Amino acid sequence: MGRIPAAPPRTLHATGTQELRWAYLNQIPNCILKASTKRRGAQAERKLTRAEKMSHGSRAQRTEELMKDFLEKRDKGKLLIQRSRRLKQNLLRPLQLSVTEDGYIHYGDKVMLVNPDDPDTEADVFLHGDLSLCMTPDEIQSHLKDELEVPCGLSAVQAKTPIGRNTFIILSVHRDATGQVLRYGQDFCLGITGGFDNKMLYLSSDHRTLLKSSKRSWLQEVYLTDEVSHMNCWQAAFPDPQLRLEYEGFPVPANAKILINHCHTNRGLAAHRHLFLSTYFGKEAEVVAHTYLDSHRVEKPRNHWMLVTGNPRDASSSMLDLPKPPTEDTRAMEQAMGLDTQ
Repeated sequence: MGRIPAAPPRTLHATGTQELRWAYLNQIPNCILKASTKRRGAQAERKLTRAEKMSHGSRAQRTEELMKDFLEKRDKGKLLIQRSRRLKQNLLRPLQLSVTEDGYIHYGDKVMLVNPDDPDTEADVFLHGDLSLCMTPDEIQSHLKDELEVPCGLSAVQAKTPIGRNTFIILSVHRDATGQVLRYGQDFCLGITGGFDNKMLYLSSDHRTLLKSSKRSWLQEVYLTDEVSHMNCWQAAFPDPQLRLEYEGFPVPANAKILINHCHTNRGLAAHRHLFLSTYFGKEAEVVAHTYLDSHRVEKPRNHWMLVTGNPRDASSSMLDLPKPPTEDTRAMEQAMGLDTQ
């Protein structure tokens, strides 16, 4: 077999072999394809190189502008991480509760609103322990503003330490009554600063509508607002309905179970231990304004609250941190009387 010619011959002899013909016909497209591919690659490389040279200056200028903007926001404290850090520092700032000397609640006292531990047998999954009422700002809105959003949400948290987000102030509605004893049936407001020095929000509620209700249960919403109105008024009631009228006008005791009712809607403040919210600080329980009654027309434990004051032995803690006296512990009484069978 002879050598395959580089150029096509003018005539093909009939005596040529079949292998020569196929080799010749397959060689021409491969050569053309390789040459055209090489030319297109060289052209694309030249175009890409020119584009890179043209955009190099604009990219450098854009990077410099972004760096200047970043440094300016950092100096002014407007970066998202800086705003988030300031918000957490204020909300989680340790505060001191008021220490009661006579065992009662007074106007101007700093207290914690705590739903005492009483497991709800109707729910399979619920939060145990004492739940304190806390303000819960929206995570996205808190990053866009330097101040707390209005209205601000609420939730119930397993927290016993007084901090900025769960320390409320007992305020008078009609006149300045700072230092006077709070009594059953009197109107009062619950204000909170959230750890900020020049901010005061008030616990409020209103009738539910199709566009305004709680997130999980669709009941009457409870929120914080900076507007002073009749929506901020609350009253304390005695838990036992048979003695409620007799206790009208008596001082409200500290660290004892009471009912907190909204004056405008006549709904009781309630904590839903079985309904959880995904908040800025994790999973927390929902808080609404709704009165839950059992078969005897008595408010259920989810409507029970305590106005917890400070611990006189430790200013940074509350009365919840004190151990229960032996007279309130059934097992201790049984051991003292020799009735313990274990």
